[in-house]
Amino acid sequence: MTNSTPRICVVGAGPAGLTCARVLQGNGIGVTVYDADDAVDSRDPGGTLDLHADSGQIALADAGLLDAFMAQARPEGQAKARRDHHGTVLAEFTPGPGDEAAPEIDRGRLRRLLFDHLRPGTVRWGHRLVRVTPLGRGGHRLEFEGGTTVEADLVIGADGAWSKVRPLVSDAAPQHLGVCFLDARFDEVDSRHPEVAGIVGDGHMFSNDNDGRAVILQRNGDGVVRGYIAFRAAPDWHVGAGVDLTDRESIRSHLAREFGHWSAAMRALIVRNDGDYVPRSFWALPAPLTWEHVPGVTLIGDAAHLMAPFGGHGANLAMLDGAELAHAVSRAAGLDEAVAQYESGMFARSGELAVSSNEALVRFFATTDEPDLPPDPEQEHRDYLARAEAYRQERARRAG
Repeated sequence: MTNSTPRICVVGAGPAGLTCARVLQGNGIGVTVYDADDAVDSRDPGGTLDLHADSGQIALADAGLLDAFMAQARPEGQAKARRDHHGTVLAEFTPGPGDEAAPEIDRGRLRRLLFDHLRPGTVRWGHRLVRVTPLGRGGHRLEFEGGTTVEADLVIGADGAWSKVRPLVSDAAPQHLGVCFLDARFDEVDSRHPEVAGIVGDGHMFSNDNDGRAVILQRNGDGVVRGYIAFRAAPDWHVGAGVDLTDRESIRSHLAREFGHWSAAMRALIVRNDGDYVPRSFWALPAPLTWEHVPGVTLIGDAAHLMAPFGGHGANLAMLDGAELAHAVSRAAGLDEAVAQYESGMFARSGELAVSSNEALVRFFATTDEPDLPPDPEQEHRDYLARAEAYRQERARRAG
């Protein structure tokens, strides 16, 4: 680069921001990451992720961490089962030996893996961004709670759905997708909840009815299963339903009524969890989302293309965003050129997948007598591997 010591600030220490920082450092470029969390493990980061061969795994390879990831990943977690609300199996998939097209890893372990391979002091924890102010000529001032300020030549917004960096490039805001869910968990599942362990198996179990209700269970590490009890509703559904979200029994009584037509075995997945329910909801940015290039600022991950989680593309694209932006910065003559190159590729990668993911969620929760069966996992895995090879060839062509 013409400016050999640019001041680069990443806002957000999730998979996107940490991957970007790791690849930048691997190319000899300094970077500082700011995050509102107090530490890498100060909050529950959520459930499990499948990292695809054509995106997340490419980013990890760029970061020099693919082998470290595979040592912690769960290839058996790629197993999937689809059941109806009576528990009848509609479709099943068990990965074959050597299938590593989309192995699973807990979000917390992935975050720790990326963080542990950054230079000490790269991440400044406990920095909640308040505002970003343009200074002209691509420069920006970042102000954090408590009064700390820093200036940057490039601000990378990796700060998720409610990004405070996004308004610098777009007035787009997340829209509720009409579906809410309750996050629950089962601890020591094999010994304490064998019936749950038997239904979920080694990977994922999906079940829904024709009234827009669903249960999704995911095997995590350390003997944990995370459950997502989902239904079509507005974000404030609990108000009209008279449910106290701080009262576990109030929630269970409501769910027992709403899912009363499900079989007893399937209802057990809804009301026998350990600990409290955590209310969440699905949001997405308008898709495909693009913006006119703004000097000195860009977005990666959910800040750029928040989408429904159906297909598992969000985190994978986020990590690839981080790696591709870092490569562009290392190759280009200047930051402006690098960001423009990155954004052009990112828009092309993310737009179609965001649209298809959002549409898949709508189909899954539709009120219909015809079940929306998922894509064939074997074909999906073949597609991941084929796209990974095509991506590498295209990269080599550009580099050559």
